[in-house]
Amino acid sequence: MFQIDSQKVWEQFQYNSEEPLIFSSGLFLFLFTAFMLVYFVLHKHHRAKTTFVTLFSLYFYYKSSGNYFLILIGSTLVDFTLANLIFKQQNKIYKKIILIVSVVLNLGLLAYFKYTNFIYEILCNLSNSTFKPMDIFLPVGVSFFTFQSLSYTFDIYRGTLKPVKNVLDYAFFVSFFPQLVAGPIVRASEFIPQLFKPILITKEMIGKAVFLIGSGLIKKAVIADYISINFVDRIFDNPTLYSGLENLIGVYGYTLQIYCDFSGYSDMAIGIALLMGFHFNINFDSSYQSINITEFWRRWHISLSTWLKDYVYITMGGNRKGKIRTYLNLFLTMLIGGLWHGAGFRFILWGAMHGVALIFHKLWLTFFPANIIKKNVNWISKPISWLLTFHFICFCWIFFRAENMNIAGQVLNQIIFNFKISIFWEFMEGYKTVLAILIIGYTIHFTPKKWETVLENTIIKVPLPIKALYLIGILLIVAQFKSAEIQPFIYFQF
Repeated sequence: MFQIDSQKVWEQFQYNSEEPLIFSSGLFLFLFTAFMLVYFVLHKHHRAKTTFVTLFSLYFYYKSSGNYFLILIGSTLVDFTLANLIFKQQNKIYKKIILIVSVVLNLGLLAYFKYTNFIYEILCNLSNSTFKPMDIFLPVGVSFFTFQSLSYTFDIYRGTLKPVKNVLDYAFFVSFFPQLVAGPIVRASEFIPQLFKPILITKEMIGKAVFLIGSGLIKKAVIADYISINFVDRIFDNPTLYSGLENLIGVYGYTLQIYCDFSGYSDMAIGIALLMGFHFNINFDSSYQSINITEFWRRWHISLSTWLKDYVYITMGGNRKGKIRTYLNLFLTMLIGGLWHGAGFRFILWGAMHGVALIFHKLWLTFFPANIIKKNVNWISKPISWLLTFHFICFCWIFFRAENMNIAGQVLNQIIFNFKISIFWEFMEGYKTVLAILIIGYTIHFTPKKWETVLENTIIKVPLPIKALYLIGILLIVAQFKSAEIQPFIYFQF
């Protein structure tokens, strides 16, 4: 007789650090189905809807970070209170003081969890002391909800947004589960007005959501996870065991992996939000099609790059204080962007390299304005520009992915001094599936936008049962590639 172990069932609903709740897991599919059944009953009733979604979002975060969901609650209460004080305060000096308190508390929270050990290690090195890292758990997505919450406070201080009256409405915004743990970073000014409008879910929204969730699952659970487990992780764990050719393909592999992993999450987040009647802006736009580094940052992690531009770059003066100051502001913004991603010199170097590249491109445009370049771009210069941009991005990803600078050095050393082109056919034979997925992944990435639009419109137009079959088909494909262990999204660590 079939028996259900109630203890094991109960354990599935409790926090497990080895199995965080992610969109591509079977448990999430089960929970989200149950969630949507209740949501459609409550979605016309504002307070019931906000209460239910907020509670589910907190549970979702509990399944990702355990009892650290209490920090999310505490942060929500503090920022809600401070934002209201800023709005009510007439004195500009007091307004600024309250804003500074909000910034210090938010960045202080971020600094404690992400940078305490990094700073401690630097101090130990300077004093020739032994470094023993403190046991500090990094709550999933702390950087995302911190930046999201700060956007609310900044916008109220600037007078471009009025605070919500009920703390539950603010909690709904901060904790909204589709983008809570890995973005996109949603602006308060873009999201909160939607909260008070009647929920309207059209056929087009459902079709687009199905398309985005399906493409996100393929990107994450098929492409990113497979090449990570079966190739990329092996290369970066010990580069010296592999030839320069294998290291180079490993770099190309990680370049595709990080795009598919993060854009896959963003696609699913945007799709899930659409099913609930909420609209998010696109977060990735075929980033590796860029022909210069400025274009890359208009296409890559758009919600972060625009956040840094609006709240860091412009706050420091932007381009309003002369060219030298503009270049410095740009460099410092990218340096902060690198440090936001992680506590380590390799992340600072990654941000610095992108900052220098952006400055170089601005200098280039000073001598060769965009309108002149556009008139003279031909079939040779455009591919060369793309090739240089793409390989610069790949080069920077080496430092982003490597566990330390020593590993990054080993990867580069193998590529430069131990390439061994003679093993090419042997390599192809040994990694047939990995290479096939790499080719498929890059082919999809470089597919013209209009082809993607045709597929999306087709899915929008087909009847609901066909949409369901489409998703079921993708889930079956995912099941074929799924590993025994859950592979968290790369950006969970940020």
